[in-house]
Amino acid sequence: MENQESNLIYGRNSVTETLTSGREIDVVYVQKGASLGKVIALAKQRGVVIKEVSDERLTAICGTPKHGGTAAELAAASYSTVEDILAVAQQRGKPPFIIIADEIEDPHNLGAIIRTAEAAGADGLIIPKRRSASLNATVFKTSAGAAAWLKVARVANLVDTIKRLKEQGVWVYGMEADGTPYDKADLSGAVALVIGSEGFGLGRLVRENCDMILSLPMNGKVNSLNASVSAGILMYEVVKHRS
Repeated sequence: MENQESNLIYGRNSVTETLTSGREIDVVYVQKGASLGKVIALAKQRGVVIKEVSDERLTAICGTPKHGGTAAELAAASYSTVEDILAVAQQRGKPPFIIIADEIEDPHNLGAIIRTAEAAGADGLIIPKRRSASLNATVFKTSAGAAAWLKVARVANLVDTIKRLKEQGVWVYGMEADGTPYDKADLSGAVALVIGSEGFGLGRLVRENCDMILSLPMNGKVNSLNASVSAGILMYEVVKHRS
């Protein structure tokens, strides 16, 4: 069965057929202890994220106890590749301008980042396959449709992707409170901005592989900004330098 509002498929036959059809799937939920060998095998074959959840949690996700032990959340938009994003920059005749979201788990934050990235003229966004919000219906709605225009790549290993970008001449900037003031950096060339997660910032290995860590001035009594707000400020700093 399919919940049109949330892009959710549930039931063994429905999930199996969806996996076989080749439709873009963000995640497959499987009930703990359920015999779902075929569903799991198909999901692994497709490289789809599998989340094992309790019967109670699956019932809450599906809105019904008649879920058959499994559900699949469909992507609200198609994913691209990192190569697709680099190709956009090449077509525009400008150095790459890429946003990397390091484990942004709040779909509203991810949607807001996508909306600002598209408005700022970024070539694309890169997210990790695990521990990240995906292109679900909430992200699509929050992006105000920008997710249909901005290329989003979903990668298995963010650190490896950062290394590949650096090999192609992209300068990678992370964002943390203890970094170099953002107005001291030259953001005019090939740039990738890495936005850390809401609660923990940049992952250790991600941070170690950035070329430079940037910070925003915090002159008030709070010591942090919302991830999407921070991202927006830095994106438009890049726009200023590229102009």
